[in-house]
Amino acid sequence: MLRLLTAGESHGPAVSAILEGMPSGMPLGAEDIDPDLARRQKGFGSGGRMKIEKDRVQILGGVMHGHTIGAPICLQVRNLDHVKWQGKAVPPLTTPRPGHADLTGAVKYGYRDLRFSLERASARETTARVAAAAVCRKLLAEFGVSVGSYVTEIGSVTADLSDVSIEERAARADECDVRCPNPKAAEAMRAHIREAMEARDTLGGVFEVMALGVPPGLGSHVHWDRKIEGRLAQALLSIHAIKGVEVGTAFENARKPGTEVHDEIFLEDERVTRRTNRAGGTEGGVTTGQPLLLRAAMKPLSTTLNPLQTVDLALAQPAPTTYERSDFCAVPRAAVVGEAMVAYVLADELLRKLGGDSLAEMKPRFASLRAATLDDLPMEAQEHVFW
Repeated sequence: MLRLLTAGESHGPAVSAILEGMPSGMPLGAEDIDPDLARRQKGFGSGGRMKIEKDRVQILGGVMHGHTIGAPICLQVRNLDHVKWQGKAVPPLTTPRPGHADLTGAVKYGYRDLRFSLERASARETTARVAAAAVCRKLLAEFGVSVGSYVTEIGSVTADLSDVSIEERAARADECDVRCPNPKAAEAMRAHIREAMEARDTLGGVFEVMALGVPPGLGSHVHWDRKIEGRLAQALLSIHAIKGVEVGTAFENARKPGTEVHDEIFLEDERVTRRTNRAGGTEGGVTTGQPLLLRAAMKPLSTTLNPLQTVDLALAQPAPTTYERSDFCAVPRAAVVGEAMVAYVLADELLRKLGGDSLAEMKPRFASLRAATLDDLPMEAQEHVFW
């Protein structure tokens, strides 16, 4: 099983990750991680911070001679912006921003300066997650599993992707600065973001994460805390500003009768197949082997150039919020973080399923996994007395 810890503050020296549980024998270098860090930094509507940082990973442990050794993997990304803060006296922040962790963090931990909340609650922390998840992505690729993302909505603009195949969407998104596979919708999204910037406001939106090549049988129908939908939803909801998650076409399904929703089962060449995937690649808490489809809703960011009403906790009187450098729209960048969290969960579930301390042990076990075929599903004809 995997365990991931991240550390570091937004303007501290660095952000770090320790990833425990990866098998030995997997080739790994900075060249496997840096491209995802670069993808996380791209996105129309990003603020000035992304012009400062040039994220590159340092692998500080768990890798020798270009291969994982089974030990915890330690990763670090330096914060180039730290030099502007080092040794500088910073006035206390006492006006909490609505929608941010400023106030809730102070209530929980007893901070007397809200910057203690701000620094750790910053989305800069996701740099460490993306770095660690790039390792997970490398493991998944060893077994033919790929994870991608694309944006379907920004503010009031919605993209029609009905003519873009599921296999093409992520590749097209990587070529677009708003990560939208529909060029016409992408231009409308850019225009909407420009309007928000001129209005000194922020925009949220919706992105989708897909995983292809996922084997059947990941997750569990017998353990409530290992249901794959629950684990994936928790992982996506842990991303800053994500307030809702959907598996498949769940909310559309909720408005239809059951006969129009459930993915019927067919037999084709002795394989048990589905012709639809409204469930999003899961059933009963377990992956089906179909493409995994998840959708996440991101609220508009809480740091706005137009001040909101708040309270100055030091002066005990009403006050406007103060501006902290931020993005106008972070949905395209959040989609890449969404990929990271899905990759982490899938890698963890694959390790649970296969076991083994090395890649060499895992691969034969993967080859022997049951599939939805008649040969792998022998049924008994006699009755049973169960209790």
